[in-house]
Amino acid sequence: MQTLLSLKCAPWRVDSMYQEFWKLNAAPFENTPDPRFFYHSPQHEEGLARMLYVVQGRKGAGVLSGIFGCGKTLLARSLMSQLNESQYRVAYISNPLMSDVELLHALAHRLHISDLPDRRSDVLLNEVLSSIEAALKENARDGKETVVLIDEAHLITDKKVIEQLRLLLNFQEEDRFLLTLLLMGQPEVRDVIERHKPLAQRIAMGYQLGPFDTEQTAAYVQHRMQVAGSVQSIFTPDGIQALQDHSGGIPRRINQLADLALLSGMEKQSQEIDGMIVKDAVESVGV
Repeated sequence: MQTLLSLKCAPWRVDSMYQEFWKLNAAPFENTPDPRFFYHSPQHEEGLARMLYVVQGRKGAGVLSGIFGCGKTLLARSLMSQLNESQYRVAYISNPLMSDVELLHALAHRLHISDLPDRRSDVLLNEVLSSIEAALKENARDGKETVVLIDEAHLITDKKVIEQLRLLLNFQEEDRFLLTLLLMGQPEVRDVIERHKPLAQRIAMGYQLGPFDTEQTAAYVQHRMQVAGSVQSIFTPDGIQALQDHSGGIPRRINQLADLALLSGMEKQSQEIDGMIVKDAVESVGV
């Protein structure tokens, strides 16, 4: 029997063997925001529905929070995939750790605004804001909605950045906001917003994601396996329980451990993933 060490030294690709062994056409537990693998758990459905309501209802601003690894970014990608490009212009900021001037420049570029000043100075701040406002009005005249989505918003500590986000919501017509602002981040994002009352008062709706329970973990694993091409239940009930116990129901952690368990199961030439194989996977990463 080949060990993981010998597999690493082999001339063939381990990932290809992995998928062939389990009869899969894709790796089921990659920690990447692939909308194909988005699992519509009740809470993710609720979070997605609320954010869509904010966008489609032109409510101004919404916030989605949750612990690390709970699927916020994947939900954001799923949300964007449902916004028809012919109707929506989306500016997505994945890392908001920048100054207020830099943030506005980044938003302007993502909204395809040209002829922006090259220098990043406070003197030019109003010029960039004017360019953004003009673009928003042009989108509205063309029948298009503008959505600004800030991921990892809990990282924002600069009060000037928070203030500029609030000021973006001042771009309005008599009966509508000219953009929708969605803030996503770890639970601390709520504290960030609450410390800035003028922005907090603009939040029309919020939702907080939590970890899965055992039943949801089982459904999540089965969903991802099916998307990857599996036609049978590979993880046994005690295998699922072991995943739940060692992951705390956090999707990113489930992915990591399930992926290692499938690799370990291939090495052992097993036909299923039980609790012992999951525990072996846990031990292999020392947690």
